[in-house]
Amino acid sequence: MDESDELASLEVYNTVWPRDAVTIDAVHSYRDSAQDYIDYLVREDGVVLGSGVGAIFAYRPHRVDTLITVLAGKRRRGAGTALYEAISKWASERRAHELEVSVSGDDPESLSYAQRRGFTEVRRQVGLVLSLSGVSPLRVGPPAGIEIVTWAQRPELARGIYEVDLEVHPDIPGFEDVALEPFEDWMAHNMQRPTDSPEATFIALDGEEVVGFAKLSLTAPTAAGHAMTAVKRAWRGRGIAGALKAAEINWALDNGYTELHTSNEERNAPIHRLNAHLGYRPRVERIHLVGPSLADRLVGA
Repeated sequence: MDESDELASLEVYNTVWPRDAVTIDAVHSYRDSAQDYIDYLVREDGVVLGSGVGAIFAYRPHRVDTLITVLAGKRRRGAGTALYEAISKWASERRAHELEVSVSGDDPESLSYAQRRGFTEVRRQVGLVLSLSGVSPLRVGPPAGIEIVTWAQRPELARGIYEVDLEVHPDIPGFEDVALEPFEDWMAHNMQRPTDSPEATFIALDGEEVVGFAKLSLTAPTAAGHAMTAVKRAWRGRGIAGALKAAEINWALDNGYTELHTSNEERNAPIHRLNAHLGYRPRVERIHLVGPSLADRLVGA
């Protein structure tokens, strides 16, 4: 896919998911964090109908993260099925037998389309947004004995951030079976992408031990996303996550951002309470479903 096709695919995504619109840098960050990646366009008489993306990550090599988007008014012409077929073929060639798709909670047509093809729900991500218009800087400090610094200030703490992620990741609902990549790969795929910023990555220290971190993903010109908020188990319940979130909000205010976005698995009650306390408001949820590639579905039919 050349640059013009890549931009056309991005335009389809941003049109279908306007609340989650991203920049081309965000696309490149996502692509570069994957082990393997494909991007398709569907055209009819030269007119773009939709796009499809497939990505395989090291932590789940048997599953393809799949995003199929068809423009409103262009549906029911076979574009979605063509993209499903193309990504299924690509997945089977790589011995990946599952596809994970997401649909908007207010799009029953797409949900039904996926369910009719054998996809079943695995989790729901509740979308949240914080409007920064009129928001004053927060005065939420860390608890006694805890210091908040940026990764830019302490670049040598990367290994400590990784150790926090290793401990915390299995506690995230829906990711209990996910194993992180080795440190160097994790750095390349999670911390050094175009949308990552050491200045927008915050670290909680107890002495010299990294006990928590939070990072923003700079996915759009005026909106940033919370990529991760993590605190080691023994330090939870002390207000560290709130202090990290406050540091992110204040950084966004200082740097001209107008919105912060995040999404939380609906079973993750502690982060829901924290986000509600900080003023985040719900948006439409994303429903994640897993099903067979078309090739495997036909074999089992």
